[in-house]
Amino acid sequence: MHEQQSLLGFLSVAFLAGVANLFMPCIYPIMPMTVSYFTKQTDGSRKAMFYGFSIMFVFALIGFVTMAFGAPFLNFISTHWLPNLIFFVIFIVFGISLLGAFEIVLPHQFVNRIDGMSESGGWLGIFFMALTLVVVSFSCTAPFVGSLLILAAQGEVWRPLWGMLAFGLPFGLVFTLLAMFPQWLKSMPKSGGWMNEMKAVMGFAEFALALKFLSNIDQAYHFDLLHRNTFLIFWIIIFGLIAFYIAGFIRLPKDNQVKTYHWSRVVFSALFFIFTFYLIPGVVQDKPLELLSGILPPQDNKSELAGVPSEKLRPMPHGLSGFVDYDDALAYAKEVNKPLLLDFTGYACANCRKMEENVWVKPEVLERLKKDYVIASLYVDDKKELPKEKHYTSTYDDELKTTVGDKNMDLEITRFNNNAQPYYAVVDASGKTVVNPIGYSSVEDFVKFLEEGKKKW
Repeated sequence: MHEQQSLLGFLSVAFLAGVANLFMPCIYPIMPMTVSYFTKQTDGSRKAMFYGFSIMFVFALIGFVTMAFGAPFLNFISTHWLPNLIFFVIFIVFGISLLGAFEIVLPHQFVNRIDGMSESGGWLGIFFMALTLVVVSFSCTAPFVGSLLILAAQGEVWRPLWGMLAFGLPFGLVFTLLAMFPQWLKSMPKSGGWMNEMKAVMGFAEFALALKFLSNIDQAYHFDLLHRNTFLIFWIIIFGLIAFYIAGFIRLPKDNQVKTYHWSRVVFSALFFIFTFYLIPGVVQDKPLELLSGILPPQDNKSELAGVPSEKLRPMPHGLSGFVDYDDALAYAKEVNKPLLLDFTGYACANCRKMEENVWVKPEVLERLKKDYVIASLYVDDKKELPKEKHYTSTYDDELKTTVGDKNMDLEITRFNNNAQPYYAVVDASGKTVVNPIGYSSVEDFVKFLEEGKKKW
């Protein structure tokens, strides 16, 4: 049930990202031209509907190609330093572009060739019209598509497809409905200065999102450079600038001076000011910020367990202690005669942080974790090298496993036939699973899971 809610939340984000992109300068101005084309066609409504479905199909195809590479590739793009660094650079470059420094366009020959195919007529021509829209809107949609694919890579393999369908849905709906009801165009705001401002806000926001990719690298490779407070200070500056910009106190060269304050300007500037002030206690008081679970780097925690060397333990939230290695955890569980909770998690896993900050923190959960269980905190994206003697070839994919994360992901797949995080399993001293594993869940379901695990153990 809660895994479905998690997927629904992801799809909602993808859908809203699609809605936001509709108002970008590379898409919004071409709506009237596209709509007028279909209103002049015979059977225009059906053709407009096919056009809408074609747009969704093209975006879904991007998700399908990503999905087709499978779980190892999805884990790679969400955790490896190279794709994260590439996305960081892309977000910075696109952010600077959206602020008006330069324009990013695909090669004209490529765009013109796709556009020429759209003039072939018939249903095939309409499909290529949809493909042209996706290609032309590249400069606006690329960072959002990329970030959604990164986010999708942290869930089940089908998420990239569902995410791209949800992202393309607003495009399909709006262009289809406007073609079927062209009179609605009259009520839409004209292109103008407000669009340049929205473009600039998106540019600032991309600087903030870029930090997440740097944070993924920092945590997975244990560089410990981008700490939570540093991350938050950057966000406070960026979102504070957005608030002042929308309020009209900061202007870019192409912007008009703000002379009158429409209610929308007041509301949006107030929302960004509120969000900026929401971030400040996270720095000043080290306060948990539930709205940003899974985005912020973790708070500093210490991990201590009597008689256990610190290098075998991993810092965990709420004063918990978790073992880095499954075998070490299993041996200790046998020694203290307690069940072992396997916590398959990830540094880049948003839902893992949500579970820790919204579910584990509850007294009825935290008490059971501390009192009844030994915990193995198994990060599937930990890039720390295993000792040479512990390298091995997996029976799952016949590939050599050389890092801590490789080993943990292989354990999750081979033992539990699962590759998504968070994922929790309870095993006894022999390593036998004693209760059905569970993923992202509510407080009530997680307490029930822990109770059943303890009872059956």
